[in-house]
Amino acid sequence: MGIRAITPLDGRYASQIGSLSDYFSEWALIKHRVKIEIEWLIEMSESAEIRDLRILSTSEKAMLAKLIDEFDDDDASRVKDIEETTRHDVKAVEYFIREKLNETSLFDVKEWVHFCCTSEDINNLAYALMLKGSIEHEWIPSALGLVEEIDQLAEQTRNMPLLARTHGQAASPTTLGKELSVFEYRFRRQLEQLKTLEYLGKFNGAVGSYNAHMMAYPEANWDKMSRLFVERLGLTHNPLTTQIEPHDYLAELFHVLMRFNTIELDFDRDMWAYISAGVFKQTTLKGQVGSSTMPHKVNPINFENSEANVGISNALLEHLSSKLQVSRLQRDLTDSSALRNIGAAIGHSIVALKASCRGLSSIQADEEVMLEELDSAWEVLGEAVQTVLRKNGEPDAYEKLKDFTQGRIIDRTSIRQFISSLVIPSEDKARLLALTPSTYTGISAKLVDWGKPV
Repeated sequence: MGIRAITPLDGRYASQIGSLSDYFSEWALIKHRVKIEIEWLIEMSESAEIRDLRILSTSEKAMLAKLIDEFDDDDASRVKDIEETTRHDVKAVEYFIREKLNETSLFDVKEWVHFCCTSEDINNLAYALMLKGSIEHEWIPSALGLVEEIDQLAEQTRNMPLLARTHGQAASPTTLGKELSVFEYRFRRQLEQLKTLEYLGKFNGAVGSYNAHMMAYPEANWDKMSRLFVERLGLTHNPLTTQIEPHDYLAELFHVLMRFNTIELDFDRDMWAYISAGVFKQTTLKGQVGSSTMPHKVNPINFENSEANVGISNALLEHLSSKLQVSRLQRDLTDSSALRNIGAAIGHSIVALKASCRGLSSIQADEEVMLEELDSAWEVLGEAVQTVLRKNGEPDAYEKLKDFTQGRIIDRTSIRQFISSLVIPSEDKARLLALTPSTYTGISAKLVDWGKPV
């Protein structure tokens, strides 16, 4: 749609998420419906319990597979044309397949297409496969791309001392690499949880009870057949449903994505703050403009862009999580329209991930700025001094350091004079006198390793 697109995903950001159309476009949904219908036809033909459907030859199965593999825009358009008459999208897919079979040796089995199926048997499996594919092949690679960029930057800056800020105020120093690794660790936890999630599917008829199935073949083990079919598609069988798969697994998945998105939001805002404070310098491309009126500016637009898209993604995911788990009695149709927006939610998340990556690729840590800031914050050593005093049994150690540091300008000279006046063991005094804000970083550098993959 390009310049006339209504949504930025189909316009401005289309080049970034174009491959998502293989999973979430109308074309993709129709193709996956065709896949489920054909796979079920093949499954029945191989079942001894469906004795009235003949066994399909190897060449006939290959012919059916070709209908899936070579499904194109013309095929999708034909389905849409049929839908103009049927006013039913899944029935249009059934009629499309029957048309195709009419032209082949399979004309005699066309009445078996959609046998014992309700539309939701087809739809829920199609959406599960679309979602599973998009997460595994599109979202996870994008998420790992961001995490790996953070990992590299954390390694480069593992030993760079940084003045920490809690409540916006100067706090005990850390290292830049350790602070980046905090995010890496958080991201990787969510990715690990994502690996454990199941993509559920049901295949049990109009209200989930195999009613028509039992009338056709009362001796067949329909529950087992359903389970094997769903599992062969690479999904987890849900044995107990109404007409629809209840979508609880969708909510579980979306909540993981929301948590990942929210961590990214936190990351984007921290990177924005570090850039604002000069901890990171931004690089620019030749010809790039930062402001239409202020020539000196280089704005942190990538992290801001990411923040905006994370918000849109989470808004959609939050609505889908709460809406899709609720359906009146055995089903209503409200989930149908809602499900069509999954692609938008994931699309905005991927746009955000790529924006954050662009932001990371255009920054460079400024160690000189960090050291200058630390050298102006000698008061942060008050924590170290009062801790050593308390270790040595000094009464009111905290209060003494509070009186010494609060509201006063503390520099190298004043704090060393204070330390020199203390009556403490010589080893402790020597260690405190040797301390500077840039060396008071604990084991920050070592902690970077915790963010790395196991």
